[in-house]
Amino acid sequence: MAEPVAVLVAARNEEDRISATVERLRAQFPESEVIVADDGSTDGTAAAAEKAGAQVLRLPARGKGQALTFAEREAPRGRILVCDADLDGDLRPLLQDGVDLSIAVFAERHGGGFGIAKRAARALISARSGFVPVEPLSGQRVFSERARAVCFPVAAGFGCEVGASIDAARAGLTLAEIELPLGHRATGRDAAGFLHRGKQLLDVVLACGPQGRSFRGVRLPLVGVLLGFRRDPAVAFVAALGLADDLWSGPERGFRAHLQAGRTTGVLKLIGIPLIGLLATRKVSGGLLVGLAANSLNQLDTRPGRALKAYLGAGVVARAPVGVAVLLLPYDLRERTMLGDAGSNALGAMLGLSSVSRLTDRGRWLAIGSLAALTLLGERRSLGELIERTPLLSRIDALGRRS
Repeated sequence: MAEPVAVLVAARNEEDRISATVERLRAQFPESEVIVADDGSTDGTAAAAEKAGAQVLRLPARGKGQALTFAEREAPRGRILVCDADLDGDLRPLLQDGVDLSIAVFAERHGGGFGIAKRAARALISARSGFVPVEPLSGQRVFSERARAVCFPVAAGFGCEVGASIDAARAGLTLAEIELPLGHRATGRDAAGFLHRGKQLLDVVLACGPQGRSFRGVRLPLVGVLLGFRRDPAVAFVAALGLADDLWSGPERGFRAHLQAGRTTGVLKLIGIPLIGLLATRKVSGGLLVGLAANSLNQLDTRPGRALKAYLGAGVVARAPVGVAVLLLPYDLRERTMLGDAGSNALGAMLGLSSVSRLTDRGRWLAIGSLAALTLLGERRSLGELIERTPLLSRIDALGRRS
């Protein structure tokens, strides 16, 4: 059976185990490159993996899914194997001809909690794809070249396995689960174990929701849609229009491109958001202010935390709700989630609606003129580049963000 071209291992603080894992994998697959994605370890994981003969990618701590995505980019074309850093056992039986995604099932259960995360993952995979797995959270998998193209970049964090199963099944690829006598370090029924499984459950749920691609080309959950659940129906409708753009937008960018293309989700937002603002405020200035504020926040949402920082700065002045932005900011800065158009447009609408009631007529038109100028500038030049070239704005923009 032909070996995989590479074996990918995501590891964080596995100094005590990674050497044995790499040596075992190199013995089982002597012709394969072993690539260890060190996900922000604070111990000697990277050095131990290199000493054992692996190629090591030193990455900031962003989660398992992102680590595997970056590792996959380093692998040559062909079949790959993915496994956990603490695995003990022989994975060669996973190499099955005619199977696009082979998944290892542990013959014996080792530790664990009450099975809540596993049952939830199984139910979500079944609901989204029709595939009912025995082991929905197994990190031991072989991807054919076709499966790589469909499944990567994988979903963020611990949702990567669930996302991959859904993507492969929905694409009509062949999946197979294979029972193997494997061992690994099991989490127990203690505080650390329950915390781990809680994070795993959250990532699994997010992996089954709307997804976006970050500026790095990795897949992240679009949590900005949660702003649509606010009591204000205007914000909910704006978030819905933004979500439509997240899910079905084409390559067009900017007003001009959308108007030239005709029927796009961008044109729907261009008409719909000001109309929502007009109906909510019963003022032409209100409609324009809501539409321009939503677009401005959207233009700024090109790097982690940028749109949220702008909203918080303006929101304090306009007395707009800032609690949800404060909660989302750490996850956005750490690149665990994305606002997407749903979130940035909803934030802009919240800012515009709050400003309408706070500003005088003259103040509203001055704000409209300023936002219109910002929009025109963004059509001609990149606002992000201008921010990065301005020393003070660049320092504020980079604050809290990981390289």
